[in-house]
Amino acid sequence: MATTTKIRPRALVRASGGPRYALALAVDALGTGLLRPFLLLYGVTVLGLSGPVTGIAMTAGVVAGLGCLPVVGRWLDRGARSTVVAASMLVRVLGVALLPATPAGNAWLFATAALFLGIGNQAWPAAHAALVATIAHGRERDAALATARTLRNAGLGAGGLVATACLAGGTTALQALAAVTGLAYLTAAALAWSVHVQARPATAEAGADEPAPRMRALLAANLVYVFCLNVPEIALPLVLATQLHASPVWSAAVFVANTVLVVTLQVPVTVLMSRFPRRTVLAVAGVVLTASYLGFLAATSLGHGWGAPAVAAVSVVCTLGEILYAGSATALVAALAPVRVLGRALARFQLSTGFGLAVSPAVITALAARGPAALWGGLAAATLLSAAVAGAGG
Repeated sequence: MATTTKIRPRALVRASGGPRYALALAVDALGTGLLRPFLLLYGVTVLGLSGPVTGIAMTAGVVAGLGCLPVVGRWLDRGARSTVVAASMLVRVLGVALLPATPAGNAWLFATAALFLGIGNQAWPAAHAALVATIAHGRERDAALATARTLRNAGLGAGGLVATACLAGGTTALQALAAVTGLAYLTAAALAWSVHVQARPATAEAGADEPAPRMRALLAANLVYVFCLNVPEIALPLVLATQLHASPVWSAAVFVANTVLVVTLQVPVTVLMSRFPRRTVLAVAGVVLTASYLGFLAATSLGHGWGAPAVAAVSVVCTLGEILYAGSATALVAALAPVRVLGRALARFQLSTGFGLAVSPAVITALAARGPAALWGGLAAATLLSAAVAGAGG
């Protein structure tokens, strides 16, 4: 039976990389929070691109960004840590800098900006997890990863609120947000680089050429698990608007509640569950998510009136499943992978996560078009199967 980790804020900040690195995470998340709500609007409003063209360019950037992960994994296994984190932030500075330089109607330059942003967004999670794994060990590492996620979600939420407030300013405000986002990424990169965390590189004799563990079953299960991250942002707003014809206030309430719950509960729940094996917690997360999907199916059957409040209530259960998943999945990969191939293992896990996040909007919208049973029943069945696979090992 694992020993339960205690919550000691200073120790958790140290295990997460120290105060400067925590500040880097917060500033980076603030910049990302500023960027996410307005990037699509920037392409449509400022550059005059059509909605489909803008969406395709952004999706292509995310998918193409996955191609950097094998390089990132090998770079990490050569001992780099804070340098890779800083590089992932700096490459996003290039992406943001391209936005004001893009002439109106130029989809290719906008797609290039999206590509640089995609590279940074895909490289950062693996680099960050490797840095934390170098500093912290055992269950303290799990709590440190949870602490970083709490900081990141708080920054994302704050940035999103600021961006939403600024959107009323039109084109000028969007251009100003781009400039502030670039400055935030640049500041975060400098702070991250300044912590100078590095691991001992693996030598040929120590197994530098050893292949990373494949973890096929875990990665396949993760492809389905990550859909839960897009449920509050995509699935629920879509269902509330098109099937229940509810006020947009309900979608906003669900998103805010999700952010607040993750910020307040991610660390305590992760610490509480540290008494159980990580694989068991991951399987329980799948069961909780499955129950929430079935709850959404029941809630949508209530129709206009009670349907929206019921969906909002069930979203709390879905967020709890998300918290359990986020607190165990990356930590499990870090625990399973030998130190000398940790970077490549984390890169493979991020490839699974990034691909799942990239395809989930298309899958969710396609299933939603076939009705609530197809959407929530399909997600429930796939997630329950993934929970069985994750719990069984492999």
